Amino acid sequence: MTETDTRPPARVALFTSCMGDLAAGGPARATVEVLEAMGVRVELPRGQTCCGQPALNSGHPAEAGALLDRWLRIFAPYDAVVTPSGSCAAYLHHHLDRLREPTSDQRALVERTYEFSQFVMAYGAELKLRLRGSVTYHDSCHMARTLGERRTPRQLLGRIDGLEVREMAGCDTCCGFGGTFAAKFPDVSVAMADTKLGTAAASGADWLVSADPGCLLHLDSRARKAGPPVRTRHLAELVRDALVPTEVPARPGTATEVPA
Repeated sequence: MTETDTRPPARVALFTSCMGDLAAGGPARATVEVLEAMGVRVELPRGQTCCGQPALNSGHPAEAGALLDRWLRIFAPYDAVVTPSGSCAAYLHHHLDRLREPTSDQRALVERTYEFSQFVMAYGAELKLRLRGSVTYHDSCHMARTLGERRTPRQLLGRIDGLEVREMAGCDTCCGFGGTFAAKFPDVSVAMADTKLGTAAASGADWLVSADPGCLLHLDSRARKAGPPVRTRHLAELVRDALVPTEVPARPGTATEVPA
């Protein structure tokens, strides 16, 4: 595939992430629907498990490395891997060389692993998107700082006709989730969530959008419990809702499960 070739890869795997598998299936389903609207055949490797990020964050590099090895083996056959978790994408890109001395094939596999908005912006130029309303975007810590990706989510939001993007103050300030951080330091985590929800509410946007299910679960649960009444939405779900079916034949998410 050349650098100017915008045809989607032929064989694409969905990496759901632990959060998508256990607690937030909506973004994963929406990812499938958007990719299918792009003409992509999505496969769901049945043998996929955690990539190892929680283990590494908890101080267990050996266990994290073992999970990374499994991830590399499961996804090796695919032309591309797409995940609705910016945090997991960041972990794979940033920690591969820290945990392993990868082969050229393993490095190439990680290089063709995309966070959702990266893949859609690379191969979804034909998508027609329309949705009335306004959003403010939360840059998750790992995606913004580790993956270094702040541009493609905003580019994708900007492609949706009728949608207004309102930048909030401190858009890249941590929401307080941080994986195990929220469990170890709940009082600090809650205070950080309240601050983020307050700045989102001050933007006047209809939705607080992010590319990380973990951040959104954390913020949504706090908003429902005691915080400002802010509605949250994953970027993939928003884009799925914006598909124009008369112009792009969006199909229901029917990713094919394949054995490990």
